[in-house]
Order: sequence, then structure tokens, then C-alpha cells
Amino acid sequence: MKQAIIEKNLVKLSNACLQEDFSNINKPLYDRSKLSAGIVHIGLGNFHRAHQAWYIHQLMQRGEALNWAIVGAGIRNYDVEQRKKMLAQDFLTTLIELDPKGQSAEIIGPMIDYVPIVDGNSELIARMAKSDIRIVSLTVTEGGYFIDASSSLLDVSHPDIEHDAKCPDTPKTVFGAMIAALKVRRQRGFGPFTCQSCDNLQGNGRILRRTLVSLAGLSDPELAEWIDKKCSFPNSMVDCIVPATGPLELELVKRLGIDDEVPVTHENFRQWVIEDDFCSGRPDWEKVEVTMSSDVHLYESMKIQILNAGHQILANFGEIVGLSTIDECMQNDEIVSFFNHVQRCEIVPHVAEVPGMKPQNYVELVADRFANSKIKDTVRRVAFDGAARHSGFVHPTIRAALSSNKLISGLALTEAMWARMCFGIREDGSVIEANDPHWGFLTSCAKRAKENPISWIDETNFYGDIAESHLFRTEFSMQLGSIWEHGVNSTIKSFLSDL
Repeated sequence: MKQAIIEKNLVKLSNACLQEDFSNINKPLYDRSKLSAGIVHIGLGNFHRAHQAWYIHQLMQRGEALNWAIVGAGIRNYDVEQRKKMLAQDFLTTLIELDPKGQSAEIIGPMIDYVPIVDGNSELIARMAKSDIRIVSLTVTEGGYFIDASSSLLDVSHPDIEHDAKCPDTPKTVFGAMIAALKVRRQRGFGPFTCQSCDNLQGNGRILRRTLVSLAGLSDPELAEWIDKKCSFPNSMVDCIVPATGPLELELVKRLGIDDEVPVTHENFRQWVIEDDFCSGRPDWEKVEVTMSSDVHLYESMKIQILNAGHQILANFGEIVGLSTIDECMQNDEIVSFFNHVQRCEIVPHVAEVPGMKPQNYVELVADRFANSKIKDTVRRVAFDGAARHSGFVHPTIRAALSSNKLISGLALTEAMWARMCFGIREDGSVIEANDPHWGFLTSCAKRAKENPISWIDETNFYGDIAESHLFRTEFSMQLGSIWEHGVNSTIKSFLSDL
């Protein structure tokens, strides 16, 4: 009965509802009818709306950046349904901040349109080609850049890349669409736009440049050279824990009295560090506490090596033993002790200090954020696409440790937990559903590695030069063998007792 009463009194999220008196929710102070586009953002997931869109919203709340409104875009089937939902609520989003001490909410409105999703991406190309667009930003996940893990170059053998090289005017990929739009802009004399990656990748701007220029070069070398010289690709570091939206999040927004089909919850922490390299202008982000820095690498290294790698330590363990959320993992004594050891003894030695933050202090900050019981960030979300995340977040530290003869045993155990998780069956016998673009391949490798642990390193092709290290091979093989023989908890206990 109580649930029925709540739903009966819900107000549909829309421009009209902004006239309602929501005493407990902050609303846009700006006139949304006067906003004009400046950014196309590709990949309208929760993270973008809780992070990049929020920063634009903060500027608009000050009466600024009104000509930097966001046009959403995407190329996946997911985007068709997402566009329908966002269109029905005038592209507004309810953000709910989950602080251990309480909860707050706000409605943000910097997004004003969402490009229709069509085969060949003609609508997206046309929108990016218009002269008002000065930034094209994207969140397409760490594994979405078509980079060959073994060479760090564009994977030209991927079917979608092959298609875009042969049919550049009807591309399948985001990058092909960006290239096609830049080609039109060049022909019309509109000039370039800034290409801004907002994904968790070290040197994300550099990687985006490589992907775009390499792909363009397969069909139009002259255009590729123009993109390389005229477009800018700022590196950036983004940080905010944003869970996926499920029944719990939908219930939270209903309790606020709002009918929002795609609300977003997030932690009480945000950080954005950007290289100030924008060929066609940018919003004044520094006014809303965005750090503009010429050395983004220091910030991103700290975040990726400590926070993102730490996520993988917890999530792989959680999947193996059947825990659902990251905060549940942080209640397990064994994995927390292991997490702290690996962070302080095997990761921190390879992380440089950034202005205002030492690596050891950052470990404490991250641990507190992970333990936030209000944030129900699922183990499954964090473990998704482990092939890309381990390669990007964990392997760089392993390489640094091997090159300096530092400890790697805990990092090897971290990799062994990933291999065990990819077996696809938890220790209680339940099935781990496919959770990686390479899941079938990884599962088959993991099954062989149960009998011959070293085969995981030799067959997966994700390790590159790490696979040549006798020390790493020995440590990994020993740890994976122990997990299979004694279980992951006992293996971690034994590891810690030997320290």
C-alpha cells in the first residue's frame, strides 16, 4: 500500500516539473530554453551524467557556459532505449549523492538533445559536423578504443575497423563517425573540434589521437594528417564512483517524489584533471574546481594504479566468493588486509606524489570511499572487461616493479584471482555470467590454466613483456595453483602469514 501511494504521488521529471516546489532537491537556476549546444558527448551512461555533465551544470548555475550545452549520442542498441527515456523527460537527470552521513539530490539540465541512432551513423556525423560543436567528448569504456594489447597500436584486423576503412562514409564505430564529421567540417571550412576522451586510460588523449589518426590513415592519409595537426586531444583524469542504476536506485528517486526512469547515484567525491589543450575553445572549468594541469599523467597514474587497480583486487575476489558489492568486499578481513598490503608495499612505491596528495594518503582516501555502505557499486560492474582493466590498471605497475626489482608477489596473486574468476564458476558452484568482450576466450584459457597455471600467461596475449619474466611466471603459477588447491581465502591468509 505504501509503495502504491508513493507511485501515485510521483511527479514526472520534465521541464514542467521544474516549477514544482521540491524543498529537498536543488534544481536548475538557468533558463534551459536559452541553452545552445557546444559539446557532443558519445556514451550517455551514468558516469558522464554524474561527472562531466555535472561540471557543466555547475557553470550554468553561475550563469555561465550557456553556449556549451551537451548533445548526447551513441551507436549501440543501448542508446536507442536510453534516448527514448531521456527524451521523455526533456533530457533532465536526477543525481542522488550518497554520503555515509546522509543523502542529497539535485536535478541537472545541461543536456538538450540526443542524436537519433541510425545505421551508418549519418545523424551523428551530421550533428558533429555543424559549426556550433567545438568539443566531441566520449566515454566508451577502457576496452572501446580498438587497441591491440600486444602492440598498443590500432587493431586493424577488427571487423569494425576493417569496415570503417573500406566504407568511411557509413562507419560502424564512434571513431569512424568522428573522422567522417571532421572530413565534412574540413570541406566546409568549419575547422576542427577538440576530441576529448573521458575514459579511465593512462594518456587517454594520446590514445584517442592514435585511434583516430590511424583509422583515418587507412582510407584518407591526407585527412589523417589534417586531424593530427589541427585537432587537439587533451589528456584527462576522471574520478567518481557511480554505480549502475537498478531497482534500489529507482526506489531512491521515487522516495523523492520524482518519476525518473534513468536516475543516477554517486559518491560524495569528484575529481577532474584536464590538460589545457582545446583547439576551439572550452568552458571555464577551473571556476568549478576542475584542475587544469600540464602534467595530467601524475594524477592519472595515482588514480589508475591505486583506485582502479584496487577495484580489480576487490572485484575479482568478490566474484570468486560470491560477494555482490564493493563495500561488502571491504567488510572481509582477508581481502582488506591483502588490499592494504598490495597497495602500500607493491603499488605505492611506483606512484609519484601530486600537489596536495601523497600516495599513502590517497590509499586511505580510496579505502574509505570503497567502504561507503551507501554506494552499492556491484562487483559485476567493477569486474567488467577485465582484459582491458588489468592491462591498463595493474600491468603497468607489474612492469615497473619488475624493472626495479621490487615486490610483485601480491600483484601476481591479483592476476591469479582474475584468472580464477574467468573460470566462470564461483567457489560455491554458482555460475559467473559472461562479463567481458573476450569472455569465451578467457574462460577457455582459465579452464586450461586450472591444470597448467602458466598457460594463462602464455595464451592470453595480454601480458606482453611481463610474460617473459621468470619471477612473475613462477609467482603467478604458485598462487593460481594454491587458489585451486586451497581456495582463495586460504591462499590470501597463507600469503599474508608469510610476510
